[in-house]
Amino acid sequence: MQVSYKWLKELVPNLRATSAELEQKMSTSGIEVEGVTSPMEGLSKLVVGEILSSEDIPETHLHITQVNVGTEESLQIVCGAPNVRVGMKVIVALVGARIADNYKIKKGKIRGVESLGMLCALDEIGIDEKINPMKHEDGIFEMPADAKVGDSIFSYLDMDDEIIELSITPNRADALSMHGAAWEVGAIYGLPVQLEKKDLVEASESAASKIAVKVETDKVPTYKIRLIEGVKIAKSPQWLQNRLMNAGVKPINNVVDVTNYVLMAFGQPLHSFDFGKFGSDEILVRQAKAGEKMTTLDHVERELDDSDIVVTANGLPVALGGVMGGADSEITDETTSVALEAALFDGTSIRKTSQKFALRSEASSRFEKGINEGTVREALDFAAAMIVELAGGKVLSGVVESNDYQPLLPKVSITLSRVNSALGTDLSLETVEKIFVQLGFGVEVDGEKFTCEIPSRRWDIHIEADLVEEVARIYGYDNLPSTLPASQNVGELTQMQKFRRTVRTGLESSGLNEVIGYSLVTPEKATEFVGQLETTTLMMPMTEDRQTLRANMIPGLLDIVNYNQNRKNTDVAIYEIGNIFLPNPDDIRPIEVPNLAFAISGNVVDKSYNGQAVPVDFYYAKGIVENLLEAYKEVEFIPSNNQAAMHPGRTAVIKINGRMAGFVGQIHPATAKKYDIAETYVAGLDMQVMLEELPAQTIFTDIPKVQAVHRDIALLIDAEVTHAQIVSVIKSSRVKTLSQVELFDIYQGKNLPAGKKSMAYSLTFQPVENTMTDDEITAAVNKITKNLVEKLDIEIR
Repeated sequence: MQVSYKWLKELVPNLRATSAELEQKMSTSGIEVEGVTSPMEGLSKLVVGEILSSEDIPETHLHITQVNVGTEESLQIVCGAPNVRVGMKVIVALVGARIADNYKIKKGKIRGVESLGMLCALDEIGIDEKINPMKHEDGIFEMPADAKVGDSIFSYLDMDDEIIELSITPNRADALSMHGAAWEVGAIYGLPVQLEKKDLVEASESAASKIAVKVETDKVPTYKIRLIEGVKIAKSPQWLQNRLMNAGVKPINNVVDVTNYVLMAFGQPLHSFDFGKFGSDEILVRQAKAGEKMTTLDHVERELDDSDIVVTANGLPVALGGVMGGADSEITDETTSVALEAALFDGTSIRKTSQKFALRSEASSRFEKGINEGTVREALDFAAAMIVELAGGKVLSGVVESNDYQPLLPKVSITLSRVNSALGTDLSLETVEKIFVQLGFGVEVDGEKFTCEIPSRRWDIHIEADLVEEVARIYGYDNLPSTLPASQNVGELTQMQKFRRTVRTGLESSGLNEVIGYSLVTPEKATEFVGQLETTTLMMPMTEDRQTLRANMIPGLLDIVNYNQNRKNTDVAIYEIGNIFLPNPDDIRPIEVPNLAFAISGNVVDKSYNGQAVPVDFYYAKGIVENLLEAYKEVEFIPSNNQAAMHPGRTAVIKINGRMAGFVGQIHPATAKKYDIAETYVAGLDMQVMLEELPAQTIFTDIPKVQAVHRDIALLIDAEVTHAQIVSVIKSSRVKTLSQVELFDIYQGKNLPAGKKSMAYSLTFQPVENTMTDDEITAAVNKITKNLVEKLDIEIR
């Protein structure tokens, strides 16, 4: 938003701050100033001149002119502009002048004729082509007739103004107008704001007798039309052109310029139609029909659909509502009657239409971000009065309208103690009340309670926190004391946060690296490892592969394994801790469950000169899980043949104290092929179950004073008996000194009966006080072997 410092001072007459001071103050009050520039910056020695004579140079397009620049003698200047004429007031760059692009004017000869300066067009003094009302080929710029010869041109063209560039955030779209900026500056400095007013004189003839308005869409809560007859289209006065160019808007003609002026002043988009081109006495505002076409003001034919809003006359679109007018109803030099439109269009619809057609206009931008819904009529009447002032004609009486929406002014309450508590200040009741008054709020004070009526221009204020922010901004962020917030409770991590840190340490000590995957995946991947499950899908996903909330994290890890292996990083060990999203029978919102998953692939130990490579296998993955669950009382690994997407012979579900907690195993070869990865082992664990089953306290024992004793046993067992069953039976033998059970050998094949296998275990006995005797050791081993024989029909070898 480009704010003219001159215009701003007209709206805030008592403003004494310089533009530099204003830049600093606004930036520290919540609206960032990107910079302050002046149109005259880098220019010099540019004066008003009057052409006294003009003589053509034969066989060229050049003219030899004598120009009065207020000195004793006129200057001879050679110029090639087609519009040169005697008596014309022009911009003269004297010898030594600096013009656009830092070009210095020197005395020279053109076609042998001495030239002592240059007659300039606007682009030659730095006016950007986008806002220049003249094309370069049209010639030089004609200064106003009342411009005094010899004076600097800067004051006549308002180039001595300073332009303050505001960076407006979406929540402060109220400042996207000069009135909004004036209210902001007035509030910051505690100064009154004097907005422009115009008296509207209406003719006796009624507008309703010549036109009717009908709205057939709920996307247009307000639509108003005023009719102005007898206008004469011409160039706008120089002051208006200057003001628009300083705001970054190109002057067009006196009617269109008024609508743009009101847009910049009020922030209210308006549109002017040539009423004589309607061919109908009714305006209908509706949704466009699929395939309907119209040509916009940029002379591009556009095909519409039913998401677009159109203004129609005689059944045909004459404007793309809130975005751009139609070429068929454009204001031209022949226009004599104007239909002036002011409306409220749905911001979401306008945004979609402008994005679809790549039509980003000042009007569409404001409808998207929000406008002051309370000044639609005021802006319309102001513009109508100004058009008559500049273009003549008469305003027919009355406003023809449909859906006259009037916003309700919200009331927001807050107490003084709440303000001071939030800001760490000790402001008085009077200070806070004064700030609210400076902001233009209606204020009622009851004890220490403020009830503020919020004007329609501040549609960003709804709740108590918004009022706190306003007090902080106007009081000054720099004035807030540097105090720490006081609290009765000492902050600490939650139990789950502490537990996550512990788990991270455990996984990383096992050589795994943490990754962070996407919570949004494809519908297929969302439930790939958990079977059929209802999922939560976004209504408007950004991409097809990020539309469903994950119900497990393993597919994301497999994608990362694929990414690494495709780049020759074949040994991958990664984990993720995050939330999965499960269906909630009582709510459409899913239940978020903390989960951990890991994936390992490749070699545990690479091949080297002293040994073969050791690949990852099921037992390595299971060992990582066992290390994590070492503190739990009862952990079971139960073989599973029906875990989705997992290898049926190398997968186990995990139970903690009888509760299902997850699974570990090799992914199915078909799954590995689909992801284009090598043999990979994964695990998934429910961290909520892990936390809930974690022992409440750790039991410490004395450090043993004697050495441990080791005994080995070899068992001949049925092939179906698992290691987990054997360990469970050994531990159930209740031998107090038994501290560790380790499997060190498995054999199945030659010299063993069919359907049998041999498993060898190392038993470690750790007494605390006294060394175990041979009899005690033998008795302990016999107790264990007897239990194994009785419960699993095992033969001791």
